[in-house]
Amino acid sequence: MRLQRSYRHTMAACYLGFVTQAAVNSFVPLLFLTFQSEYHISLERITLLVTLNFGIQLLVDLLSARFVDRIGVRPSILAAHLLSALGLAGLGILPELMDPYTGLLLSVICYAVGGGLIEVLVSPIAEACPTEGKEAAMSLLHSFYCWGCVVVILGSTAFFALAGIDHWRLLACLWAVIPLVNFLYFTQVPIAPLVEEGSAMSLSALFRSRLFWLLALLMVCAGASEQSMSQWASAFAESGLGVSKAAGDLAGPCFFAVLMGLSRVIHARISRRVELTRFMAGCGALCAVSYLLAVFSPWPVLALMGCGLCGFSVGIMWPGTFSLAARGLPAGGTALFALLALAGDLGCTSGPTVVGLVSGLRDGRLQSGLLAAMVFPLLLLLLLRRYRRSLKSA
Repeated sequence: MRLQRSYRHTMAACYLGFVTQAAVNSFVPLLFLTFQSEYHISLERITLLVTLNFGIQLLVDLLSARFVDRIGVRPSILAAHLLSALGLAGLGILPELMDPYTGLLLSVICYAVGGGLIEVLVSPIAEACPTEGKEAAMSLLHSFYCWGCVVVILGSTAFFALAGIDHWRLLACLWAVIPLVNFLYFTQVPIAPLVEEGSAMSLSALFRSRLFWLLALLMVCAGASEQSMSQWASAFAESGLGVSKAAGDLAGPCFFAVLMGLSRVIHARISRRVELTRFMAGCGALCAVSYLLAVFSPWPVLALMGCGLCGFSVGIMWPGTFSLAARGLPAGGTALFALLALAGDLGCTSGPTVVGLVSGLRDGRLQSGLLAAMVFPLLLLLLLRRYRRSLKSA
């Protein structure tokens, strides 16, 4: 009984791990226009911050597949939180000590390494915990990324309203407290192995699996579908729809995160009654519709509803693919989760980058970039259809 209580603390630390990753991914996008006006940074250079963040997370995912098991899970997750804290604090400090854009880049590099390790490690740590209802537990776990985004967005908006946007550097240091606290938490909780030592699939065996490559492509589409809207929702609401900074943050990325978290909680409740791939396919179709609504609606309120609806539709894509992988490749081990996170981050990198580049070619019209990103949920639907066909022929 004491062991079960201890593993509840492990799950709690995993929840806070995703809150940390939410701070890493969602705080800087709230400041895109602030960076543009205060540091005179172009839209293309701001796009590079997003690309660099997820690109480094992608590289960390790739390296983790080979080295995490050698280093150890606990040292790796502790390093992840320490680097995340240093990177978030660096946002508020380094631009004042050197060229502002260089300072921002160095901070992003630091917390991107931490965020990449968190992404790789938290899901397998949670999967290894002795809990029932793994699909429901995975959906609930990933919902804390959404609630973390909500906390960061609401907390930042309240801070800006009370202290002013000019004090954003102090807020960056305050958000760094979360990974520092969880660093201490992870030094105390038990961590179980995902598979028995020596029984995990090798990298070459994973690469020979057709199922693995199908799951990897699903993760690319999941990451791109989610972050194409999430990373640009605040800027889209402000510049494309003409709403205020506070309203843009609340009605754009905050609304997106709330509905994404709600989707994951709902799936956790109904996962035993609804087949996972059918739920994911329905959400993929809904995602395509939400992009069309955000881009073509003549009314700002309806366009913002499209942003939020997109959050609901992408909620199950990422944890659902992890659940399909754990079910279909149970001996995949940490390497499987690392490679799938690598694929997901490839999508997280390519999606917002496509939006930024296409928008830049269209004189900064974010609607054009978001329309181009609609290809990702459509491709996800085709891949899910292929997945179901492979199960029938197996």
